[in-house]
Amino acid sequence: MTTLIGFIIVFGAVFGGFIMHGGKIAALIQISEFVIIGGAGLGALVASNPPSVISAIIKGVLGLLKGSPYSKKDTYLELLRALFALFTLARKEGLLALEQHVERPQESSLFQQFPTLLSNHHALDFLCDTMKVVLSGAVGAFELAELTETDLEKHHEEVMRPSHALSKIGDAMPGFGIVAAVLGVVITMGYLDQGPETIGHKVAAALVGTFLGVLLAYGVFQPLAAALEHQAHAESQYFQCIRQALIAFARGDAPLTCVEFARRSIEPHVRPTFQEMEEAVKGGGSGSAAQAA
Repeated sequence: MTTLIGFIIVFGAVFGGFIMHGGKIAALIQISEFVIIGGAGLGALVASNPPSVISAIIKGVLGLLKGSPYSKKDTYLELLRALFALFTLARKEGLLALEQHVERPQESSLFQQFPTLLSNHHALDFLCDTMKVVLSGAVGAFELAELTETDLEKHHEEVMRPSHALSKIGDAMPGFGIVAAVLGVVITMGYLDQGPETIGHKVAAALVGTFLGVLLAYGVFQPLAAALEHQAHAESQYFQCIRQALIAFARGDAPLTCVEFARRSIEPHVRPTFQEMEEAVKGGGSGSAAQAA
């Protein structure tokens, strides 16, 4: 939502200032310039990225309009409750009691109590796949830290690709604006015998191309790329929270200690206090574990 508000401010300031100077909005509506710049930008985006990145860009931009779930404290409180319930069940019933939950998480009575985590299939897969490794007993805490670090590095690379793609197209938009302007000047050369008024209109139309390219670059594409980067960073922090808890669990720490390691990895502006976490996990964690068992 803040992204949309930002765009309203950008376009409101630019076009509002133009009108205040006595400009007419109709002079900026040059459909051919939009076609040249927009079409060239879209074509460059498609040509330079695989379909998976294009799809991720669309999903990411739509996600910006809905708002990030990772900006809410309740999202992390639910995650901490889920981790505490999982670790408490393992402490009470043994590691084998977790097998049915991590093998089929969508059918798990434990995970169904935590809808936000359950709907985040990337995070759920990361949690369950790592727990399967822990259940196998094949690796210790140090090896698990290396394994999960590699996993999250690759995940971060993937979620950053949409941001990088939009940033590169943003860098190219002023160039496409110049292309449109040059084509406009070429057209203007054919009207040199039509008088100053006609030539003035044609030159103005050509300059709209330069204006549009720069505006789209720094007013749309670069802000979108930055917003997607922040969104990817927030998602990575969510995964880091899970990772810290899993490493502590693999070391043999108590469930409350495990979720405290997870809580400390959360960024301060969305981090629950220790009291909030303790009340959440003690109020819902033990009951969730008992229900799952």
